[in-house]
Amino acid sequence: MTDRTILALGVGSSLSWSASRGPISSHPSRHRRAALAGLAAILSLAAFPATARDFPPEVPPPHPIVLPSAQVRELPNGLKVAVIERRSLPLLTLRLVVKAGAGADPPLLPGTAQFTADLLSEGTSQRSARQIAETVDAIGGNLETRAEWDDSFVELTVLSDHTVLAFNLLADVVRHPTFPGEEIERKRQQTLSALEILRDDPAFTADTLFQRLVFSGTPYGHTLDGSEGSVRRIARSDVEAFHARHYQPANCILAAVGDITAEQAVAHAATYFGDWEGTPAPAPRTSPLPAPPSQRTIIVVDKPDAVQTEIRVGNLAIPRASDDYLALTVANQVLGGPAANRLFRTLRSRLGIAYGASSDLLCERTAGSWVAKTSTRTEETVRSLRAVIGEMEDLRGRRINAAELRTAQSYLTGHMALEFETSADVAEQTLELMVHNLPLDYWSRFQDRLSQLDADEVHAASRRYLDPEHCVIVLVGDARRFEGQLRKFGAYRIIRSQDLDLAAPDLVRPATEPSH
Repeated sequence: MTDRTILALGVGSSLSWSASRGPISSHPSRHRRAALAGLAAILSLAAFPATARDFPPEVPPPHPIVLPSAQVRELPNGLKVAVIERRSLPLLTLRLVVKAGAGADPPLLPGTAQFTADLLSEGTSQRSARQIAETVDAIGGNLETRAEWDDSFVELTVLSDHTVLAFNLLADVVRHPTFPGEEIERKRQQTLSALEILRDDPAFTADTLFQRLVFSGTPYGHTLDGSEGSVRRIARSDVEAFHARHYQPANCILAAVGDITAEQAVAHAATYFGDWEGTPAPAPRTSPLPAPPSQRTIIVVDKPDAVQTEIRVGNLAIPRASDDYLALTVANQVLGGPAANRLFRTLRSRLGIAYGASSDLLCERTAGSWVAKTSTRTEETVRSLRAVIGEMEDLRGRRINAAELRTAQSYLTGHMALEFETSADVAEQTLELMVHNLPLDYWSRFQDRLSQLDADEVHAASRRYLDPEHCVIVLVGDARRFEGQLRKFGAYRIIRSQDLDLAAPDLVRPATEPSH
């Protein structure tokens, strides 16, 4: 019997099954007619041999992905220049990274790195904020500044016709910012307004509170943009001091990606950055990772007007350069990564108690976090929490199966190409490797290393870093409707949403300070 005959048998069986469940099931003659029709379909299909178009085509194994390696030079002042030629389009991206971000914020002034980065393009000794904006607009460019946890950056993308201007403008913004007082006040008010709005966002509250708890005692144990109190306290002198300390040539890497040769890029870098004098790069702030908690840490933010509960469950994890990064990436993909994952199948497909569920593996220079995330109807809070913890325990307790491993490997391999679509993407990925002291051929070897990973390695890494018995749990929702069922998970603490202060040592706003 051919494969097409088997397909026809399936059709015939389906017809008979449908007939037997419907109103006509009490009529034997109709039942026989359905059976005869199915048999006729079988005979007619069997009379024709299967052809190639009746089956999906064979998919060959993917070709190895080989990315162009950066050519790295170092100027006499310590500035590293990484060049990747991409001559197919007349575009050039310059991205300068300073190896200091929010993790280097002064202890009492979180948000300083972000303030500094955002203000770089708001006026220099040679150009006003308006002139900078008009110059970028006139050449059809795109200028972006931002601080991440381990670095701050300035990125400028232009048509390659404007290469010289791009180097000139980037050097001006990085080296000669004036931090005008009126721009600092405008930035302050914008940040305070955004923080006030975000205070009422349960997802933002859950994310930032989880990070504050899991990263406590590390350089990442505060909010990236600062708190309302710190934003009010940041002065121009604080921004100038941060810039003077960290924006040093020996603490920076300049990537040039696109329609340019290595010789041209290094020559332009020498012209516009070569006389940049600086001091030795400051050592990154480090601290020993905190010991795992002796029990679960459970914080509930009581928000009586909420109709859903935001749930975060996770542990402290690994630095980006850890040898376990790849195995944990696969484990995270299985647990709650994009595409098919266990959390989504359980909470959405099987239980029907959440629209979505996911997990994130976030790895910085000295530490990382692994967190499962979902939101659910208030009455399903405890059931959802139990399901999330159950999936984490199962991933820790037994090996993933072969199909899950293959699916995760296929997704991660296929998705990798999306990380290198544009020159800006290539610059970002290249500089990330250099910031974290990873080999420059990392992504070229990624596919081979991923394909060699086995379920035992994934399981071993999961057991080391996923510990639901000693995790951090954050719930943001209407506490009175689920509080009585929380005791089974361990001791917990409830903080009213209007009293929450992410910058306070005990997370509670001082009684004398107004809530808004």
